[in-house]
Amino acid sequence: EGVMMSDDLDDEELYAKVSDRLIRLAATIVGPADAEDVMIDGVVSALNSRRWAVVDDRVSYLYRCVTNAGRMHLRSSARRRGREDRSSSLAERVGRPIGIPEPVHEVRSAVAGLSARQRAVLYLTYWEDLDERTTAQRLGISVGSVRRHLDRARKNVEGKLHDSL
Repeated sequence: EGVMMSDDLDDEELYAKVSDRLIRLAATIVGPADAEDVMIDGVVSALNSRRWAVVDDRVSYLYRCVTNAGRMHLRSSARRRGREDRSSSLAERVGRPIGIPEPVHEVRSAVAGLSARQRAVLYLTYWEDLDERTTAQRLGISVGSVRRHLDRARKNVEGKLHDSL
């Protein structure tokens, strides 16, 4: 596909060609509410990197940077949720009302329980329909890692869906 030949595209043209895919990747990792911020963080990180000028495969580099931005976002969100949970627990004990969590669809919930890398592998495999080699290249990991993450992701989602029945 034309996007893979990123050598002849300037940064703006490359972004225009891959931004839709990058935002879908980010949405798969962190959810739709934060996807645009994560995608932009990843792209800015790539463009500001000292390596950007010498990267051979800029598309794959962008995918890795967006995946890493998603991973950082998930870690930050988990820490924040931990603080909020502790605060809610304290508020409950002192009689303050707390918010009621909104219901989450079983599949979304099952995917949300996966690691960022597992979500990225699922996204690239199923939504972008990439083979294992291309997925590995995009994420900067080995083909064996792709297989391992995909297998674990499938088993985790299947188990969570089975448990919810």
